[in-house]
Amino acid sequence: MPKVATGRLFENRIVVWDKESSRRLFKESYYGKPLGIPKPKDFEFDAPLILDLMESYYLVKKGRLRVEDEKGDLLTAQKLDKLCLKGYPNFKEQYLVYSLLRESGFVVGPGIKFGSDFAVYEHGPGIDHAPYLVQVQRDGSEVTATGMVRSGRLATTVRKQFMIAVVNVENRKVDFLSFDWWRAWQQWRLRPGFR
Repeated sequence: MPKVATGRLFENRIVVWDKESSRRLFKESYYGKPLGIPKPKDFEFDAPLILDLMESYYLVKKGRLRVEDEKGDLLTAQKLDKLCLKGYPNFKEQYLVYSLLRESGFVVGPGIKFGSDFAVYEHGPGIDHAPYLVQVQRDGSEVTATGMVRSGRLATTVRKQFMIAVVNVENRKVDFLSFDWWRAWQQWRLRPGFR
């Protein structure tokens, strides 16, 4: 059984100070980000690891991480769950998608810089680019045409597949909808006789 790492809560992040534990978690499946190293070249960095609340909660539930508060007292999964509910507007839906993707073998990172909930890698950052952007929606919630076009155009610009994860928390069910974007003018230009 793998060793359990220890992290300390600072505001809305967890810091794993032990460098061996940091390297192990990062190497295992790209959990967290090494402090001060935006794009680590390998797993032999010499820095603490910064984890966000969602991945920390996932690791706690998997028995891979224990989290202490600022005073050094243990934070249970239930207390961490309450922090996550405050920190994420749709935490239950997002966590269900996050854990499903992780358990399917994907590496899941924050998608904030792409205007989505998650950037999803097949292998990991530095090995491949995230081929998918995932936006989480509650089952029955409305999606506007403008929002769809905005997300699709951004995903196309950064060469990623845009997906919506539709979540029904009560049934623990997630449906993924993916969208392909193409430029109609290219299709017309390729037609014989078109000028």
